[in-house]
Amino acid sequence: MAHWEKNWAAKRIHGTERRQVQAMFEQEQPHLKPLPLLGMQYFSEAERTVCDDSCVRVDHSSYAARPAAIGSKVLVRIYAQRIEIRDLHTTALLRTHAKAERPGTVVPPMDERVFNPSRETRLILRQASEIGEHAARLCQLLFAIEGRVGQRKLWGIVGLVRRYPAHCVIAACAQALEQGIYSYKRVLALTEALFADAIKVIEVQASGDPGRALTAAGLTQQHELIRDADEYGDLFAHAAATAASTQTATQAATHGGRA
Repeated sequence: MAHWEKNWAAKRIHGTERRQVQAMFEQEQPHLKPLPLLGMQYFSEAERTVCDDSCVRVDHSSYAARPAAIGSKVLVRIYAQRIEIRDLHTTALLRTHAKAERPGTVVPPMDERVFNPSRETRLILRQASEIGEHAARLCQLLFAIEGRVGQRKLWGIVGLVRRYPAHCVIAACAQALEQGIYSYKRVLALTEALFADAIKVIEVQASGDPGRALTAAGLTQQHELIRDADEYGDLFAHAAATAASTQTATQAATHGGRA
């Protein structure tokens, strides 16, 4: 290839310019610049709104967007290894972050987090207080630790009452406070465990009934053996409290044995 380039390609006459290729290259060579160290960087673009915590969400992770204002629109360029936040209109670069390795990562440094409560914060804390004292206390501590960035976790905690009985959520928050683990995932795991234990308690207590009101098509809604809905509510609350106290006693015995 080097021999062909030197003796044939460089000496040929360019078909359009009617000049020798080597002579044209020598004329252009002083104006050529070095090639970049990296190849072409591919990226995707997306428009994002700066959230209440002054961050933008990309693949379920939070990235600081300052100096962009809360509520404003920004342009996000997503590269393989980094995230660029740019002005939506001028595309001027505002921030650059290393891309999070796993979803749910919180990238903003502590000195940029917003800790003063907003209207959204007050709404979450009000809903937590409606659940119970332990839920309100846990959410307050979590907000004091993480600021507005932690509001997604607070929403997760207060949202548990839409899937599980409030008694289980309250007991789970109480155990998380006792253990000193202020985490949505921990509260979720405790709630699921308490709910499962409460179901087992109810099944054991219900197994003493002489029969079950079943039809060939399935469950019937009214029967002399079926209790009133309020009675089932009280039964479930009692089962949840029993499961919570049993689990607390087991943990205390375990810690005592280790001590």
